[in-house]
Amino acid sequence: MDSNALKNYHIHDCDSRQMLEHYFSCNQDMVFEEDLLKFPIQNFRKTFELGHIKGDILVDLSVGSIIHHLYSALEFFKHIIVLKIKDRCMLELKRWVDTRTGAFDWCHAAQLHADIEGKSYEVQDKEGKVRSALQHVVKFDPEKENITEPIDLPPADCIISAWLLEAISKDKEDYVKYFRKFSKLLKPGGHFIFVGTLEGTYFKIHKEKFHVLTYDEEFVRGVLVGEGFTIDYCDVFRRTVISDLVDFKYVIFIAAHKEK
Repeated sequence: MDSNALKNYHIHDCDSRQMLEHYFSCNQDMVFEEDLLKFPIQNFRKTFELGHIKGDILVDLSVGSIIHHLYSALEFFKHIIVLKIKDRCMLELKRWVDTRTGAFDWCHAAQLHADIEGKSYEVQDKEGKVRSALQHVVKFDPEKENITEPIDLPPADCIISAWLLEAISKDKEDYVKYFRKFSKLLKPGGHFIFVGTLEGTYFKIHKEKFHVLTYDEEFVRGVLVGEGFTIDYCDVFRRTVISDLVDFKYVIFIAAHKEK
């Protein structure tokens, strides 16, 4: 597939609400529950329960307006700072935080978390805690040296990046460049948690196709090690469904820490 024919997530208009409906909703025709909801949620819970990833500040740099990966982090960080490239994503997220009419329904994600923890009775409590935590949403530009300019963020104890690096990188050199900029937000010894899709080339929103960088597990491991990280945990999950919305083959979850 000619990547020049595809749109770029961070450059072209992208319907953030439809992205949620296609890939992260509880709609009957949403087929990615195992791949894009359960697999990450299970690994986030497993990783945070170990107890060594915690601190004052968590920074999230993830695609679209997703929040389902943040539930497990609440009890381990005092502050969560969400960075978004697009105004539409920020507005969609704020609509949910403010419980406005027509906001995307994330109850199914809260239920998945509660079920995994064996605490199904805490669904509403979890949603309230996430809403309270998401008060710091900042726009960023990945092309700037300080991506949050003119704001200087305090050093983070942990960064989460889910499905964003592959969406904004036109090639592997771009991927390394953006990863380096993201990781500069970490304090020495900080942790980087990464979720991505392997061996994909595109994703669809409506009939529009957006570019996804093709890479494999060996590549992303090499980037982490090359930038001074030690990989603490890695899990790779084979795609379970066939859909022409997206063509990835695996989902990968990696937790790593930056050497001091």
